Amino acid sequence: MSATTRPSLLLRRYNAGQRLNHWITAITFLLLTFSGLALFHPSLFWFTQFFGGGTWTRILHPYIGVVMFVSFSLLALQFWHHNLLSRNDVQWLRQIRDVVQNHEDRLPEVDRYNAGQKLLFWVMIVTIPTLLITGVVIWRPWFAPYFTIDTVRIAALVHAVCAFVMISGIIVHIYAALWVKGTIGAMVRGTVTRAWAAKHHPGWYRRVIRGEDH
Repeated sequence: MSATTRPSLLLRRYNAGQRLNHWITAITFLLLTFSGLALFHPSLFWFTQFFGGGTWTRILHPYIGVVMFVSFSLLALQFWHHNLLSRNDVQWLRQIRDVVQNHEDRLPEVDRYNAGQKLLFWVMIVTIPTLLITGVVIWRPWFAPYFTIDTVRIAALVHAVCAFVMISGIIVHIYAALWVKGTIGAMVRGTVTRAWAAKHHPGWYRRVIRGEDH
């Protein structure tokens, strides 16, 4: 077989626009995490030095939040249909011990995303809009004065709870990406090897080979 007819060893998993979209969401999330923690507790106030001080941290935090909401919304529109839970996903969750012990040969077939990735996606679908709405309610000086003090307090509490859930989920997401070698490379270069796809996402691999992935 000549070099011109030999199948490529790499498969396209993400295009340039999707990767850019993902990294904008990731970077804004990190900025929100550190600026939010700085505003949440005095012991973490030193994070404000990365944003130009306390005043600038308070000013920038909500605007960065709006950017992340828009960026994630674009991702959600592109990938929601890949994150619908299936029977295989339910079984995958039931076998979470095999997942942790890296016994992939015992697990049901995984498509483009596994059940853990899908659950995180839907957690973000709930928490990010909630963070935006509650963030608007507590956004001083622009919007908070239009709400009662009790409404602002409740919004601040819900905002903090959603932020905690998001941060916890993303920590697990980052750990899993480091654990499964090749995952981060896919979001940097946009490609994965055929062997990686066949091992970790066999359902998606077969659809790509048949030209059915979209």
